[in-house]
Amino acid sequence: MSRVGKKPIEVPANVNVTFDGGSCIVKGPKGELSFAVDRRITAAQDGNRIVFERANEEKKVKALHGLTRAHIAWMVDGVVKGFQKDLRVEGVGFKVELRGRNLLLALGYSHSILFMPPEGVEFIVATPTTFSVKGINKQLVGEVAAKVRGLRPPEPYKGKGIRYEGEYVRRKTGKSAGK
Repeated sequence: MSRVGKKPIEVPANVNVTFDGGSCIVKGPKGELSFAVDRRITAAQDGNRIVFERANEEKKVKALHGLTRAHIAWMVDGVVKGFQKDLRVEGVGFKVELRGRNLLLALGYSHSILFMPPEGVEFIVATPTTFSVKGINKQLVGEVAAKVRGLRPPEPYKGKGIRYEGEYVRRKTGKSAGK
């Protein structure tokens, strides 16, 4: 049995989880999320706990068992607390600023980049070199953070670029002068 799939999900009192047809809808104080549940995975709700069972022991179904449980647990966390990815910009003249909902990035190119977030994601700029991507959908927050980081990933020689907070970038030495 899947170690992740067999763990029950504790649902807080202010969260409503409903299963109808092949979908799961989670409503909470921060919003509402939905997820399509495979028909080979069944969910049983007992008070404030949700337990998942699988139809058979096929490898694909075992993988879906853990995935479904993890995804719905993220949805419950998201509608209660939300998710946040912190990023930092490093480099001379590199900075970020908020323009309405959009993020304006100066990353050493000849032009500034205006990044428009999808619905359900917001940017928070703490200083001109640090900002956060925030939302209730864990997958969407991670995807947007990765796209922003991809605009100028950290390079190993000078360390310039956008990096996650706490990310270690292994530095390389440059060319060595004559032998």
